[in-house]
Amino acid sequence: MAKYLVIVESPAKVKTIKKFLGKNYEVVASNGHVRDLPKSQLGIDVEHDYEPKYITIRGKGDILANLRKEVKKADKVYLATDPDREGEAISWHLSKALKLEDKKVCRISFNEITKNAVKASLKQARSIDLNLVDAQQTRRMLDRMVGYRISPVLWAKVKRGLSAGRVQSVALRIICDREEEINAFIPDEYWSLDAKFSIPGEKKLLDAKFYGNEKGKMAIGSKQELDAILKDLEQAKYQVLDVKKGSRVKKAPLPFTTSTLQQEAAKRLNFSTQKTMRLAQQLYEGIDIKGQGTVGVITYLRTDSVRVSEEADAAAREYIGSSYGERYLARAGEGKKSNQKIQDAHEAIRPSDITRTPVNIKESLSRDQFRLYQLIWNRFTASRMSSAEYETTSVNIGAGNYRFHVSASKIAFEGFLSVYTSEDDEKSENNVLLRSIDTDTKLELKEMEEKQHFTQPPAHFTEASLVKSLEELGIGRPSTYAPTITTLLARRYLTKESRNLYVTELGEIVNSIMKEAFTTIVDEQFTANMESLLDKVAEGSVEWKTVVRNFYPDLDEAVQIAEKELEKVDIQDEVTDVICDLCGRNMVIKYGPHGRFLACPGFPECRNTKPYLEKIGVECPKCGKEVVLRKTKKGRKYYGCEANPDCDFMSWQKPSKEKCPNCGGYMVEKGNKLVCADNQCGFVKEKQK
Repeated sequence: MAKYLVIVESPAKVKTIKKFLGKNYEVVASNGHVRDLPKSQLGIDVEHDYEPKYITIRGKGDILANLRKEVKKADKVYLATDPDREGEAISWHLSKALKLEDKKVCRISFNEITKNAVKASLKQARSIDLNLVDAQQTRRMLDRMVGYRISPVLWAKVKRGLSAGRVQSVALRIICDREEEINAFIPDEYWSLDAKFSIPGEKKLLDAKFYGNEKGKMAIGSKQELDAILKDLEQAKYQVLDVKKGSRVKKAPLPFTTSTLQQEAAKRLNFSTQKTMRLAQQLYEGIDIKGQGTVGVITYLRTDSVRVSEEADAAAREYIGSSYGERYLARAGEGKKSNQKIQDAHEAIRPSDITRTPVNIKESLSRDQFRLYQLIWNRFTASRMSSAEYETTSVNIGAGNYRFHVSASKIAFEGFLSVYTSEDDEKSENNVLLRSIDTDTKLELKEMEEKQHFTQPPAHFTEASLVKSLEELGIGRPSTYAPTITTLLARRYLTKESRNLYVTELGEIVNSIMKEAFTTIVDEQFTANMESLLDKVAEGSVEWKTVVRNFYPDLDEAVQIAEKELEKVDIQDEVTDVICDLCGRNMVIKYGPHGRFLACPGFPECRNTKPYLEKIGVECPKCGKEVVLRKTKKGRKYYGCEANPDCDFMSWQKPSKEKCPNCGGYMVEKGNKLVCADNQCGFVKEKQK
């Protein structure tokens, strides 16, 4: 009996795939990459036409030794790493590290970890696509060149531990540019004027908004302009000039790509990009479902394509037809979209089996896994459904020379909205009233409401809006969004508060140095063009060394100039009101591998350090001192009194300044509610926004 060896990336996939393939197949994991450029040096031979120097990654020796033993036993080796450039490169590195040139080696890939997909991939085995390997290798080398040549400049001019990255530095610049826009923004005043009218025979009042005059739309820029309009309206009679009835359709959304999944999970579920990708990886690699065993419930999670396979489309249409009815099915050709920037290598993110509804497998999933799976299932199902249809009514109300406007819409046919709705899919209450209005209906003014407004600056970036911007600009690829944001936060170039991303002083300094010395690297257009060049390498139309040869000399020249001309930046430590017990100086906040800590500025004469305890602005319910954020030995956050151990107050939930109106005890924050810490009291209220 022939023996076959299948090598996958993740140990989580081993059990699932082994179950699909049977006794003749041995399935083992490489645990990701086995070879890489060395950490201690650039690892690229600049003198000899940019040849990369690959070495075995530290700690992977035992894994490779085990893989070599399995290879010797096998008659045929299948390399089943992930279906993207990174996966193709891992397969190539495995073939080199395991010396598989003489063995019968096949590359297989599957977009979902299901029995049919895995077995079908064995029938479509192929050789390693060297163009994809070259594209990944080029990206790795460009990133290494930027990181290893520019980071030492930042160490010398600012401080050690900083880093620069090809995509990371552009993302930082985009956020810094937005912060500058916000800081420079000067608000403009404007006013709104709303009217409430009574309609003959109706109890409810009709809400209308000031539109303009008979010539067209008008903006009200000041109180004086508003007062002039109100004076003119004092003697005005109000009547309906025309009623327009119509219809509109809202198309079903496209299925998720990596970017849109990260954006929606952030908006709807409040997940960080990193958390979304971690949960999606678990859903892709396999969930132990009662009665079915371990199976991958979604397709591959790193994609920027909205394409769906014919089989999946047919299965979705069959499910929708039987569950919702034929009218809910999208017409052929609906829901297709092409984008020049996408790589159409694999499908959109979708459930591997549409009949595996979220409710059916809820017991097998954790709460967060269920919420993400439900989002993916709903979005994919909606993408195969018909458009929503609305009845629209628009009313133009005359008041002398001025005009008020009312518009409303009512769902005539739900279509995809029966599965997937967004915030702007609200139903209008005005629609019922508008049915009883005809041209020349006389209206009676009941109330006029005036409001002052100011234009708002651009919004701070959130993780979701940053991902959207990076995608629109063509910077980075699906696999790079989450690690880029994580790195910026870990390096403390950014800080995150209430979803918003803010630039730190350190981030501003690094960005200003990058803009001054490495203009090309942080140029959005240059980085986007580099991505399209990498796509051409993957297609085989551009030779990878051409890209590297054109990139490195300019980078090298910029580094040499920066080393000579850039001035050293001195970042001052943040001084606190905590006094050093040993020498009496005010201690300063320093950053270590595990976060912030307090240190004496008298180092090295005084080496006193203390943990940094972040105050949350709430008094201790027991002794009246400050409540601070602490961490357990395992790193779990909790809230305790700064006077610990003298005061033993602690809470896992964040205490609130508000006292419980029922019992006078302290309350804690739980999501968007405030809850009395005394369970017997049980008082609950909505948290003030």
